[in-house]
Amino acid sequence: MVNRNFRTLDLNLLKVFDQVMSERNLTRAASNLAMTQPAVSNALRRLRDALGDELVRRSGYGVEPTPKALALWPAIGDALRQIEASLAPGDFVAGTATNTFVLAMADATAAELMPGLVEIIEKDAPGVSIRVQPLTTRDPRRLLDEGQVDMAAGYFPAVLADLTAQAQAGGKAAFEHQRLYDGEYVCVMRKGHPLASGPFTLKRFCTAHHLLVSFSGRPYGFIDEALASLGQTRRVVATVNQFFTAGRVVSVSDLLTVLPRHFVNVTGMASELMVRDLPFDVPPVHVDSLWHIRQGQRSEGPSHRHRPCPAQRPGSRGALPWKGWNCAGVHPTDSAPVAAASARRSRSAGPRSVPSRISRCPGFTPLRSGRSSTRLASASWRRRRSCSSISKASRRWPRRCRRRS
Repeated sequence: MVNRNFRTLDLNLLKVFDQVMSERNLTRAASNLAMTQPAVSNALRRLRDALGDELVRRSGYGVEPTPKALALWPAIGDALRQIEASLAPGDFVAGTATNTFVLAMADATAAELMPGLVEIIEKDAPGVSIRVQPLTTRDPRRLLDEGQVDMAAGYFPAVLADLTAQAQAGGKAAFEHQRLYDGEYVCVMRKGHPLASGPFTLKRFCTAHHLLVSFSGRPYGFIDEALASLGQTRRVVATVNQFFTAGRVVSVSDLLTVLPRHFVNVTGMASELMVRDLPFDVPPVHVDSLWHIRQGQRSEGPSHRHRPCPAQRPGSRGALPWKGWNCAGVHPTDSAPVAAASARRSRSAGPRSVPSRISRCPGFTPLRSGRSSTRLASASWRRRRSCSSISKASRRWPRRCRRRS
């Protein structure tokens, strides 16, 4: 009989459930909780028995929740956030913080946001660092889910539509967003261009040659979608992944491009460019910030990514930049980030190879990589009679090898 008595339920299981639902990955959930993956799996098994539901199923690179888990998560997550806020109020102090935040955005968005952001940081948070990396997709959820960036800023219409649909269906999305500003796109060409004067009609726009800005490298964008709704197409002769590059190219050619209006003035090429309104209506462009909800669960805000130092190879034991801290700037007492960093280093290091003289032994074969593939065990190894070529000094065999039965 399923035990549904709340008084006998181990509430620690709810913390595990919340992390698994947030990460959709048992390994990352275990790292966040400073637990081992088998311990997380065992906690899920106990919670399954208590609730009478499978809760999550293995799928692809992680797990997928069941309908009941999706229904339970909002209430459980909110309750845990309230308890956490009551017992451990946020202690992030901007004046003394030394976090490094990784942001993903296009160059036009960075030109709009970074000057004011840097001014605020220098004034209120002098120890905080910002790293901006190029945004190469209109759907940055994978970057955020894998912890490669802390926040993405840009135009994400499909993502916001998906999150809105999840909210309307009563589910709780793993991402949150906030509107930053509204943008307007205009047609940009060099001064003296044949289309710089005279009526700028839809026909003249479509017959010209165009330069497309595409973060992903796709040969079409939202302008092409708007033209398709009107039964029109345009000739795209070149595609780049930065607005600044597009402005530079059209300033010395007869190509047209479409840029955010605010970006033209910050390129330093405004005197060489001509701006004209588009001869057709396009949907409004909203620039939003997007982040994973786990960032809001940490009392110190979105912590920086805990990657191995580039100067160190994954899994190496070289000296760290300064005593007491690892190369990502995480103190050893912060067990969860350190565990996460260790897990990432292990995954990036890959399985270690078996020594050649062992692999040549006919009596041993490597285990599947899923079982302790990144560790060499210190257990004693049994020597087979057929392995007479192995010296007495080689009595210790990797656990990744087993004897054929």
